[in-house]
Amino acid sequence: MNKIATQSAKILYIEDDPASRRLVQRVLDNKGYQVVVAADGLEGISMAREHHPNLILMDINLPSMDGREITTRLRSLPNFSNTPIVALTANHSAGNRELALAAGCTGFLTKPIDVTNFPGQVNAYLEGMSDAISIDEKNEHLQRHAQNLVTRLENKIHELESANRRLRELDRLKSDFIIMVSHELRTPLTLISGYAHLLDEQVKQSDDMLPAEMVVGVAEGLNLGVVRMRDVVNEIIKVARIASGTLDLALGPVRLSELVQDVYEEYQEVVEKRNLNVQIGDLEKLPVVQGDGAQLKSAIYHIVSNAIKYTPDGGSIFIVGRAVGDTVDLIIQDTGIGIPDSEHRRIFDQFYTLGSIDHHSTSKSAFQGGGLGLGLAIVKGIIEAHNGRVWVESERRDPAQFPGSTFHILLPLEQMNKPANL
Repeated sequence: MNKIATQSAKILYIEDDPASRRLVQRVLDNKGYQVVVAADGLEGISMAREHHPNLILMDINLPSMDGREITTRLRSLPNFSNTPIVALTANHSAGNRELALAAGCTGFLTKPIDVTNFPGQVNAYLEGMSDAISIDEKNEHLQRHAQNLVTRLENKIHELESANRRLRELDRLKSDFIIMVSHELRTPLTLISGYAHLLDEQVKQSDDMLPAEMVVGVAEGLNLGVVRMRDVVNEIIKVARIASGTLDLALGPVRLSELVQDVYEEYQEVVEKRNLNVQIGDLEKLPVVQGDGAQLKSAIYHIVSNAIKYTPDGGSIFIVGRAVGDTVDLIIQDTGIGIPDSEHRRIFDQFYTLGSIDHHSTSKSAFQGGGLGLGLAIVKGIIEAHNGRVWVESERRDPAQFPGSTFHILLPLEQMNKPANL
């Protein structure tokens, strides 16, 4: 290649570090080269096919596919068997140069580049220079390269198997969620349909005004059905907003003692009916936190609901709090069936329900009553939106011995640099 052709050559630089890409591109642009860049191996292979570069500069330590693997792949493609491919890496370790050359690289340069000499080095490779390696070295490192490829392939297979298992699990969760939604909506729809039919029949059979008691009863039944449907829809909308990062927070001073008391009053009838012993510590002494009171109440509500659902009749629930540095730790402990250690993180995933849904029930207060698998996901989203943390401690799941669970809600006292929309 003559000097004029060399200076107008097209160079592809495959590098995941933006700063390195910009530096090399500027240095070579100033010398008249046409430089195109790629951020990873797959993009680099695609751009090589599209642009047909005269030379390829290749970082070795790239994500997904390293530079040696990309070089091996390029060498297998038509029109790239003789294209200069030069490794440009900060890895100076022994054997790295030989390994790159054995994998098919033409040359080996190290970073940081010498801005003065670098264009001349690139020019030399364009004009046909190649780094030498002995046959014995090439065979030795070619075998090592092949072993590395096999190891990487095995790791990729394991990753794909893990991803496939996760996809199957997500498919099962999706199916379970659809079943639970249908259960959750069927009950209020049945109520609405039944009371509407009763009202229609009574109107048709009577020429007089309906008794006030019947009208009130029908209205209450219809309202109950509508409220339950609204709650289901609201839960789905809330978790969708959390997932999309559009949960709005109206921040202000919040007393956790007041939120806990409000939640307790909503569940007081259920607590008395199931003979649950709910003990609330002196939360009045807790510092005031900055947060969205309605959202935080929703989070506490769902954890208390979880404690009620998985604590047997006659069991106990304890709600206490403590100041920890510049945070507040609200603790909700129950004497319920517990949670296996392996599930401590997964229970906060969307749509995840612990155990089989075969006994799913639309009751929110009965022992082991069902739900949509959204409650704890909503809790996690709300608390993390407040720059807080939520986690659970439990030894095991045991429906016979009831080891119990302890949920922690850790909230900062101040919200620093928090965007309006999360």
